[in-house]
Amino acid sequence: MSKPVTDPFDDDRDYLAPEIDSPARLLDDVSSFISRFCAFPDEHCLVAVTLWAAHTHMSEHFHTTPRLAMLSPEPGSGKTRVLEVLDLTVRRSLFCLNASPAAIFRTLSKEPVTILADECDAIFSKRGKEDSNEELRAVFNAGYKRGAKIPRCVGPKHDVEYFDVFAPVALAGLGDLPDTIMSRAVIIRMRRRNRFEKVEPFRNREHGPEGETLRDELETWGKEVGEQVGASWPELPSGIEDRPAEIWEPLIAVADAAGGDWPELARNACLALSKVALDRKVSLGVRLLGDMRTVFGDAIALHTKTIIERLCNPEKYGLAADAPWAELHGKPITTRTLAGMLKKYGVESKKVKVEGVSLQGYRREPLHDAWERYLSPSPMETEPMELTEPGSMGSGGSA
Repeated sequence: MSKPVTDPFDDDRDYLAPEIDSPARLLDDVSSFISRFCAFPDEHCLVAVTLWAAHTHMSEHFHTTPRLAMLSPEPGSGKTRVLEVLDLTVRRSLFCLNASPAAIFRTLSKEPVTILADECDAIFSKRGKEDSNEELRAVFNAGYKRGAKIPRCVGPKHDVEYFDVFAPVALAGLGDLPDTIMSRAVIIRMRRRNRFEKVEPFRNREHGPEGETLRDELETWGKEVGEQVGASWPELPSGIEDRPAEIWEPLIAVADAAGGDWPELARNACLALSKVALDRKVSLGVRLLGDMRTVFGDAIALHTKTIIERLCNPEKYGLAADAPWAELHGKPITTRTLAGMLKKYGVESKKVKVEGVSLQGYRREPLHDAWERYLSPSPMETEPMELTEPGSMGSGGSA
């Protein structure tokens, strides 16, 4: 039987809150509702979006609230539709396009909301006087952890006021978002539906009541178990640690509380979508470290001119055909550019002796340390070993 409770978001009026007898079935219903209108690349994306919607109803009990990023290379890929459906199911939705940082500050200071931000590529592509992206980036980044506050000067006397910005955020846009946001997000790579992928037409006035009923049930469940779920320490899949662990811990905790198939579904989604996050475009410096690892082979040291020759002939030395080093800023990478890029990672050139010739070059040891810190493990990577015969890829011979 339903019981009357006070809805904090509805002018203090009473409504009948549904009793939740099966949380797993509730998540099944939410998942089915979302999948009727949204076509995802795979089932892991649907699992993640469902758990994210549920976690918004108990987010105040978590240490972190992961960002949900719906991204695609082209328009018409269903990103906005996902936000429209989430608008019906998440806790106290604030659906916005190009909202100002000040508006978001003041909204969050009044009540807990879930931010659904569409067309974020337009927001973060602004430059010059119109560039307010740093303000929004600060909101989205800082608001990822509970207790986060941003100081701002307000009023005629410029009094400092601290705004609480902890809130769930879902974003949609073309291309990629800033790295600082991407590293805090579950990334959903949306794509256009092919002719065999069918979804129902979505109409808010027709499907709104059904979505709002699910939202009310999620809210009731969140009130019942939120504190307990937030205090739990779910077991994470092997290899999920640091930032990915922070991202997925709330979602897996929700799945464990729901039971049924959801604990297994959540962990499978965690592993699959964590790989998607790792596959995003890396910086030019990390690309250089990766290509250096390839051209070094098992050599202990290489002359700089040998490294540059190998970098600029990618297919000959096992690099991807689109390696940028032969046409970096319109010309081949120079000794000076190479040194400057590697220095940021603690790698400096020095005199090295290879095949009896001493020239400026690089030794494996400092590079190996950078590879361990910034690159994923590679079966090709080995500990330093003796130089092989001259002329092979693994040798330290000059080109």
